[in-house]
Amino acid sequence: MADPYATLGVARGASEADIKKAYRKLAKELHPDRNRDNPKAAERFGQVTGAYDLLTDKDKRARFDRGEIDGDGNPAAPFGFGAGRAHPGAGGFRSQGFDAGGAESPDMSDIFEGLFGGRTRAGGGGAGGFASGFGRRGPPAKGGNVAYTLRVPFTDAATLAPQRVTLASGSAIDLKLPAGVDTGTQMRLAGKGDEGPGGPGDAIVTIEVQPHRFFTRDGDDVRLDLPISLKEAVEGGKVKCPTVENPVMIAVPAGATSGKTLRLKGKGFHRKGGERGDQLVTLSVDVPADDAALKAFVAGWDGGGNPRAAMGV
Repeated sequence: MADPYATLGVARGASEADIKKAYRKLAKELHPDRNRDNPKAAERFGQVTGAYDLLTDKDKRARFDRGEIDGDGNPAAPFGFGAGRAHPGAGGFRSQGFDAGGAESPDMSDIFEGLFGGRTRAGGGGAGGFASGFGRRGPPAKGGNVAYTLRVPFTDAATLAPQRVTLASGSAIDLKLPAGVDTGTQMRLAGKGDEGPGGPGDAIVTIEVQPHRFFTRDGDDVRLDLPISLKEAVEGGKVKCPTVENPVMIAVPAGATSGKTLRLKGKGFHRKGGERGDQLVTLSVDVPADDAALKAFVAGWDGGGNPRAAMGV
């Protein structure tokens, strides 16, 4: 029931600009994000917010000045009944909208835009979370959500290898990647954000799958260009081929040409339904640039015909 003018340290005839200036100064000093170990500062923060709320509402300010309501917005008449109000909590504000008396609450977004910059936050909570109410006290605001970016190696994303994440608090947790993970996938870690009067917020982890030096992703499949020698292409046979897990032996058919694609089932990314994509291996015949024996052979060979005949050339 404190005098809102005294709470903000302004005169009764103060202009709206003076009230806003006083509130901005106090909000900077008392904001819970800057006073995590000082609960009294959080309480005081709620009080100055309530005072600002009342004095920037022209109707409520006039009624207070006439003595019709007290500093909390309650009727000042004996045995009066309150019209319903929402209390700003230590870590949040009343939501923009209408209270039970029909008066529109002031928009404080201009006060907080840029006021507490430099910290990455996702979602509501903390100074950005608003407690709404119609004749009842809203729950205490939770702490702010904290955003993280986790860069995951390509093969780890394909195999869903566990990832260790170090949080801002210094604690480390092992994160299990979900099936279907891709760049932009977000994971919510409940209770791993900033502390607040209503409990901690969450950590929001955004996945960024790193590119690989020879694997590429095609939906849930993995693509690979695999070089083979001319001898392997002509004669065929078993060759070793890398996958996102371990190398495997694959059968190259005799007479294979560059561009031929072989499919390795279940060697791709995990799908949300539980199955896995495939690995598509495209063969690339590697012809040595300076091989005397090969040159001697080709010199006496007709070349096997015109491979471009189907193109009309």
